[in-house]
Amino acid sequence: MKQRHVWQSWWMAGLLALTVVSGCASGTAGGTATPAAVPPDAPAVETAVATPDLLTVDAEGNTSVEPAALEAALASMPVSELTEAEIAGLVWMREEEKLARDVYLTLYELWGQPVLQNIANSEATHTEAVLTLLERYSIPDPADGNAVGVFTNTELQALYDALVKQGAESLVAALKVGAAVEEIDILDLEERSAETEKTDILTVYANLTKGSRNHLRSFVRTLERTSGEVYIPQYMSQKAYDAIVTGEIERGGQSSSSGRRQGGRG
Repeated sequence: MKQRHVWQSWWMAGLLALTVVSGCASGTAGGTATPAAVPPDAPAVETAVATPDLLTVDAEGNTSVEPAALEAALASMPVSELTEAEIAGLVWMREEEKLARDVYLTLYELWGQPVLQNIANSEATHTEAVLTLLERYSIPDPADGNAVGVFTNTELQALYDALVKQGAESLVAALKVGAAVEEIDILDLEERSAETEKTDILTVYANLTKGSRNHLRSFVRTLERTSGEVYIPQYMSQKAYDAIVTGEIERGGQSSSSGRRQGGRG
């Protein structure tokens, strides 16, 4: 299990890499994940399990968690004691999803690009879905009472400030920031999913991951339409990134694996 300082270092190191390459047309950045130890008797192939679909997806790929679907799905799932890693994961993801929303809202005010507002609205439902899990397990909400751009976690606060500064340079920079945030979100959700076997947590994480894949596609395609520039992944491996952006928008009713990694960082 990764320790908190490892996550913090990865975020900030990745942000530095994004800043360095923001004006370039080529190059990659980001760290390399250390694979978790695999027991010798572990199965070679994971079995996909059906995950309740909690999402509404519009024609543009904006993907929101439907509260009624979430409530119905959770009603049939058990509640049991969480590990420290599971608690830390929920607390982190609550503010990370808020960070995505807040960054997009702030950059929309600067540039008026509809994709930023649309995905910000989707991210609002993502962070509320994580809040539902916090309340389900009586975990204090780190975002309680915090306005847009305000975070309890100091590393996320620093990241928000830096991302907004980066995105304020130009509309192209703002769209690259959006794509980078979605890359990070996918990887974090995959990491946190690997730390739990709780059905309710995995269900929410799987749906948020699907949403982030759709949002990554939207930012990348908007960047290409706006500037003609081809986005280069800053955090994901090229193979994992390509598998996402060359695919079509993901709709509802799909099966999903139980949250294991799909590609890794570059």
